[in-house]
Amino acid sequence: MESTRLNKYISHNAKYSRREADELIKNGKVKMKGKVVTNLATQVQKGDKVYIHDRFMHPKNEFTVFVYNKQKGELVTKKDDRGRKTIYDNLSKRYHHYIPVGRLDYASEGLILLTDSPDVATALMTSNLERVYYLKIRGPVTEAMQEGMKNGLKAEFATKGAHERSEIVSMDFKPFNWYKVQKDDHNFSKIKVSISEGKNRELRRFFAYYDSEVMDLKRVEFGGVSLDIPLGKTRFLTKTEYHSLHTFLQGIKQTHKDG
Repeated sequence: MESTRLNKYISHNAKYSRREADELIKNGKVKMKGKVVTNLATQVQKGDKVYIHDRFMHPKNEFTVFVYNKQKGELVTKKDDRGRKTIYDNLSKRYHHYIPVGRLDYASEGLILLTDSPDVATALMTSNLERVYYLKIRGPVTEAMQEGMKNGLKAEFATKGAHERSEIVSMDFKPFNWYKVQKDDHNFSKIKVSISEGKNRELRRFFAYYDSEVMDLKRVEFGGVSLDIPLGKTRFLTKTEYHSLHTFLQGIKQTHKDG
């Protein structure tokens, strides 16, 4: 961190909004370098200690996360050797260094999280946080599919539904967290599902194992962060979502310490 405006620093690391932080500064409740700070344009440099009501404010690890509503026909990658459109073609250049948390394939749409922290990206990608999807599949929802969703599945051959370049042949599918059949018809069916992994085309491979094609796939939630923006648009995490994310990351750190 080179420097950050004081009100932004306070709102990111404490319970106050930027407007509340401005009021604290104007009212002489904030100190830096042993002196009361009342200038709203004050910048916080790395290593600076900030006190509110004479109490030291412990800085959180600095990172940013935002939500992108991916459109069909976009790849989740920086560049494509075939010249196809990527999500970065639709994002401002100032976000081109951000890392996507997991992938959605070319034909899928919905929620993608991006972050400027490699550690946060890895922690989220390898987590068992809930992922929620809307699916449209060809044909009915069979008893065998429901058995697989409830109890999991070990597929020796799970190449159908995979990317053509994938070298993964067999796959273990864990039981779904839950599923809701919203339409069951011989032509096509609609299902809302929750899983705790995001392996390579997991859902497309799962239903292909039962000779069904996923016609539409849309992710609408990841780890409690919901999709509530139009296609192709972005938003930053809310303060509540950041708080939940920090709690999750602290839990990982504590687990590593205990281990």
